[in-house]
Amino acid sequence: MAGSLICLILIGVSCTGCLGAKTPPVSRPPAPAVFVDYYRAGGIAGFDDRLVIFDNGAAVASTKAGSRAIVLNASGIERISGLFDESQFSLLVANYPAPRGGNDLITYSISYHGKTVTTEDTAIPPSLLPVIDEMNRIVKNAGIT
Repeated sequence: MAGSLICLILIGVSCTGCLGAKTPPVSRPPAPAVFVDYYRAGGIAGFDDRLVIFDNGAAVASTKAGSRAIVLNASGIERISGLFDESQFSLLVANYPAPRGGNDLITYSISYHGKTVTTEDTAIPPSLLPVIDEMNRIVKNAGIT
């Protein structure tokens, strides 16, 4: 009887230590931040394209035909960063409207590092053309049909 009592006490003591134990919190990596948010709308073709690229290379391209998730490699991200640096994006003003309005103009909105620049055909700053060309290339190569 003394042996079974000791056994019950040992089981009880060992279980009480388990009841108060806390599980360490699971650390989750931070969600990826938006690297580039590009939007193109209007024109004769009636564009309605958007490209959102995250800092980890994941991206979503969408057109009127649908959307597709894509992944850009590190060299692609570096290329895009270089194009924004060369364009002196941080020095551009927020809005470049076309000098004369028109129904067939394409409007572009580009956000990078927390700054957004909006422009229209015939008013695009020349330094921004390579950035727009690259964003359009990525959307086209996403293969949305």
